[in-house]
Amino acid sequence: MIEGILYRQMVSQDIEAVVATETEVFPTPWTAEVFEHELTGNDYATYIVAEYDGSVIGHVGMWVVLDECHITNVAVRRQYQGHGIGEALMRQAMDLCRNHGVRAMSLEVRVSNEAAKNLYKKLGFQPGGIRKNYYTDDHEDALVMWVELT
Repeated sequence: MIEGILYRQMVSQDIEAVVATETEVFPTPWTAEVFEHELTGNDYATYIVAEYDGSVIGHVGMWVVLDECHITNVAVRRQYQGHGIGEALMRQAMDLCRNHGVRAMSLEVRVSNEAAKNLYKKLGFQPGGIRKNYYTDDHEDALVMWVELT
């Protein structure tokens, strides 16, 4: 675990760094325009960033609708992966949801992404089904995972 990481709500000034992270880790990253819309035009969206030494190094996004939350994306810069930052971001999201009366969270993960699936299982997420050909870049299936929050 890296000491001195600040977890906070994302602001517009973070978009450039968040897009850089997305571009580094995802084959089809979200654009700055998408994140701008998420922050300013989507009342259901909330994003948390991990900041280290003045730089945003990871983020988690979620849509909270009534008492359910859907995780939209989780990403950590490659050089910081493996240090518990993704887990800490997810725990931050789960705590925020619990504090707002959310009863369940869901997400999709590539069926081939064993590291992410193991993290989500560690956090209590369980498999809930498969979305066939979910990812547009290679048509890989997505595993849908759920967790009940208590």
